[in-house]
Amino acid sequence: MRNRIVMSMLAGAALLASTLLGAGPAQASDAKTQAVDTKAQVADVPAEFGTDWHDPLTAAPPIAKPATKSCQVTLADTEFRDFTPYRGTYTPPKACGDHWSKVVLRLDGTVKGRQYDRLGYLHVGGVEILRTSTPEPSPDGIAWSVEKDVTRYSATFRSTQDVEMLIGNVVDDTYTGVIGVKATLTFYEGRPAAAQTPDRVLTLAADSTLTTPRNSERIVAEVYATGSGGGCEEFWYLAVPGSAPYSCQADKGPYREVQIKVDGQLAGIAAPFPNVWTGGWSDPFLWYVIPGPRAFDVKPIEYDLTPFAGLLNDGRPHRVDVSVVGVPEGQSGWSAPVNVLVWQDAQRAHVTGKLTLDRAGELANSSTYTPGSEERVDTDAGHRLTVAGYVDTSHGRVRTTVDRTLANTSVHRWTDGENTDGLDATWTDDESVTVDGHGPARTTATHRTYTMNGATTIGTDDRLRTVLTLGDRATVVDTRDGRRTGWSRLDDTYSGDATYTLNVPRDQRHAVGTSSERYRLYGSGGCYDRSLTTVQGVLTEDRDGC
Repeated sequence: MRNRIVMSMLAGAALLASTLLGAGPAQASDAKTQAVDTKAQVADVPAEFGTDWHDPLTAAPPIAKPATKSCQVTLADTEFRDFTPYRGTYTPPKACGDHWSKVVLRLDGTVKGRQYDRLGYLHVGGVEILRTSTPEPSPDGIAWSVEKDVTRYSATFRSTQDVEMLIGNVVDDTYTGVIGVKATLTFYEGRPAAAQTPDRVLTLAADSTLTTPRNSERIVAEVYATGSGGGCEEFWYLAVPGSAPYSCQADKGPYREVQIKVDGQLAGIAAPFPNVWTGGWSDPFLWYVIPGPRAFDVKPIEYDLTPFAGLLNDGRPHRVDVSVVGVPEGQSGWSAPVNVLVWQDAQRAHVTGKLTLDRAGELANSSTYTPGSEERVDTDAGHRLTVAGYVDTSHGRVRTTVDRTLANTSVHRWTDGENTDGLDATWTDDESVTVDGHGPARTTATHRTYTMNGATTIGTDDRLRTVLTLGDRATVVDTRDGRRTGWSRLDDTYSGDATYTLNVPRDQRHAVGTSSERYRLYGSGGCYDRSLTTVQGVLTEDRDGC
């Protein structure tokens, strides 16, 4: 519907434009997230949303913290009223040494009044350690928090660094919400697992080049890819071919693929996660308490570039480019900052190697428009890439093979004027990384599935209703010489149903809505299962299923 598109574009206009378990999940929490007596709470549910509601929270697990000595450093304690970044200086903690078993980032935020969702980042030494969005506030004000395991950035934290943080915001007579944040790092004494903590964390130069240490034996790129900044790429999954009468058009439809290239050679492909921010689908009442998956902790896409190590280790700068397939030429809206994690061979000054295979299948992308009283676009797309190479290390030759297969199917239906607008979409991103050398061959196979199924309808009485389900699922299996050594399964599902009246003052919207989230993570490492339910902003269920 055009009304929804216009609203979404307005809601995102001031946003800043610019895999599973490695970084750990974010946790939004406050004092209200304890177990709830459902029967007692239901009696307190108002007939409609008022001026205050439960502070935002998610069902994701909190970060496990070691029982060791800890030290805390404040990175930023500031307010955001416009697009001026906060700049400061980080100094390593003196009392906890220079190696840590875990480093935990915590962001605490407050906002009150009226404000859109905003996208933000936090950089330390130029390294992006957090990309986040904000909840929309109640008139009476809300508080929320996000925690993230950032141990992988320890190499950056060992020396004094510049800090830059921005949550782009607009404050005026209408949008009154000033965003207050405090960001801290807590360091826990001890030694982390070497395989999980790189020796160096690099960023690209201004000319998008990368110069790695000459003794790099493993190289992984992180890309914090987000469609944002207002305009159609904020909700790219709804784009249609130019032949279809819809507000957001793209030549080949909604298929998006995030590619990384090294010196112009395709090095990695990935499906972007279909983020829905807290004003998404024109219905903020869906998200006031429970955000969509990953909304507060935008996880980076990871690309194993180790097959290219032999090329990158020549001591010269190499061009690294990230692009998003499917974005109409000249259209902005995507941000894709890059971190590069490097593990070095301490016994060699120069690790040599060679890229032995770089085979890309043909990119299939079909979006078919079917006209009618109900307009329809069917999309079927996908791509496959296999890269392989070796490095000659002090402990022998190590071969790495990365195979990745992407697929996307969706059905988009809408009526004249877009007063009814629905999408049923699935994305899969299957990746297999095999490392063969100095021991039995090890393979990590990851199967990621993202789903979005919902519809927004505007009735003759100007009542807008949105019903939406989002899914973030992944299965990871580790094998050694073909025998399973570990596994995990994630299923994070959000569901919401909210209705309010359009084109009236805020106090006349008569909004009602329910939302729920169930986050399950289980496998060889144990079980976590938490369910949340809210009604009119009141938390009515907080249940542990394990």
